Amino acid sequence: MKITDVTTFVVGNPPPHFGGRYFIFVKLTTDNGIVGYGEVYTATFSPHIVAAMTEDTAQRHVIGSDPFRIENMWRNMYGSGFTQRPESSLVAVMSGLEMACWDIIGKAVDKPVYELLGGKVHERLRSYTYIYPEEGDTTDVYADPDLSAERAAKYVGQGFTGVKFDPAGPFSAFDPRQPSQERLELSETFVRKIREAVGTKADLLFGTHGQFTPSGAIRLARRLEPYDPLWFEEPTPPEMPEEMAKVARATTIPIATGERLATKYEFARVLQAGAASILQMALGRVGGLLEGKKIAGMAEAHYCQIAPHLYCGPIEGAANVQLAACTPNFLILESIQQWGGFHSEILKTPMQWEEGFVIPSTAPGLGVELNEDVALANPYTYTALHLEMRDHPADFL
Repeated sequence: MKITDVTTFVVGNPPPHFGGRYFIFVKLTTDNGIVGYGEVYTATFSPHIVAAMTEDTAQRHVIGSDPFRIENMWRNMYGSGFTQRPESSLVAVMSGLEMACWDIIGKAVDKPVYELLGGKVHERLRSYTYIYPEEGDTTDVYADPDLSAERAAKYVGQGFTGVKFDPAGPFSAFDPRQPSQERLELSETFVRKIREAVGTKADLLFGTHGQFTPSGAIRLARRLEPYDPLWFEEPTPPEMPEEMAKVARATTIPIATGERLATKYEFARVLQAGAASILQMALGRVGGLLEGKKIAGMAEAHYCQIAPHLYCGPIEGAANVQLAACTPNFLILESIQQWGGFHSEILKTPMQWEEGFVIPSTAPGLGVELNEDVALANPYTYTALHLEMRDHPADFL
């Protein structure tokens, strides 16, 4: 069996845009008609440029190849152009192509991917969601602790046992910085009011995006510790895990990180530094499913757990489910609420979510199929990137 064709889809995510402004899907087809889907997660260039990069990489290293030869294909892509380093855009392209190969492999042998990566360990997967705004909100849920507490209680009533929120301030290309007293106070108020609203029925996941210096993150962590969050996410930027380790040593809150890291090599530095006890690989960026499994194995040897990250489309989400289902040290899975809305419409069969848990599909491959008609009917025609930072310092915000 050989791969004979590649197609990409740049899909606009309609309002309210939960999961980002657009999704980049890739489709591989074999000479015996098997189709595999993957998802590329990167925001460094226009999605149409990323789609062209994906097609170029596929033409050079994937077309004509046996999809079962994952390791061989991966090394050839990783070393292309004399790179041989975790270059995030290239690795994101590799991730989508590798994911699609696993989808083909599973369909070829009529097995879910998790059965091919060690077999199912978890019958159901605990999930969490961000606290999202709703139509008709008169205040900003990300700035209003009372509204967020009300919304958190609603999610817990649906069955969620974890809610995430990030009230610590805007994200700037000029970070890291010290948090202001106003943001310290607001962050503590968020955690206190949400804890009061959900009690011990749910874990609180405090998100930041590498915004703070180690000392600033430690100051914030000490304000949050009395409310026992499950994690303090990416408190410092991702380049220097040795600095994040200073925060880990200074707080009782577990540190989670990894959404912006690529390959086993960058995660190895996190583990060696003792920077985190929860790893959040994004399978559309980290290098794909097998790379995610290798990282999970390294984490297991350090008594660390994994919590696959998701802020994109449901093909990466389905890959996350496959990895989580066969990983002993799985902790919790990020969901976009209950996988409804456009995340459901873009799939022929939606993800199965029940009372706070995702149920792994028994269908072969990734367990989902892209609805290409819906994808083609929703092209992304704008210039904004999937996620963007402020282009000036956040100053004292």
